[in-house]
Amino acid sequence: MSHQPAHQPVIDGFEFASAGAKQQGVWALRDFPRLRDVLASDAGEVAYEISGVRDARGRPGLRLKVNGTLMLRCQRCLEAMAYEVDTDETLVLAATLAEIHAEPADSHAPDRVVAGKEMALRELVEDELILAVPYAPRHEDCEPAGTQPGDGKGEHASPFAALRGMMRSKH
Repeated sequence: MSHQPAHQPVIDGFEFASAGAKQQGVWALRDFPRLRDVLASDAGEVAYEISGVRDARGRPGLRLKVNGTLMLRCQRCLEAMAYEVDTDETLVLAATLAEIHAEPADSHAPDRVVAGKEMALRELVEDELILAVPYAPRHEDCEPAGTQPGDGKGEHASPFAALRGMMRSKH
């Protein structure tokens, strides 16, 4: 049985921001097709809250809070691991992409996004979730896949570990 994504609510970005509107809800993780590719399991859900705001310079923006638990795959042991997401980001709206590109690059500046008459809330939430996922998620303390604790194979889990061992034995 194929799952149909939930209704896709949309907002008019500038209108929502100018009105100081607020909307919140909960979505099942299975409703995020791009995010599902990085999940070990799409069970569970995330809560979101979006508010229309003005930034320090008076520009309209969207404050987006997202929280929930994602089941990711540990890149070391390949087992599922719970990863808590709790973001609170402000996206400053722009009328055009050119407006964004005209600004000097600043890694400390808030993210900019082109406002639309029909901005899909689910896609904004999904973008935040994808950005929150670590590049290589790992448990704090686990053994590499295919090894047992203390079996001596752990140092050879990396292809370079075996090479290092051979190079050391030649000296």
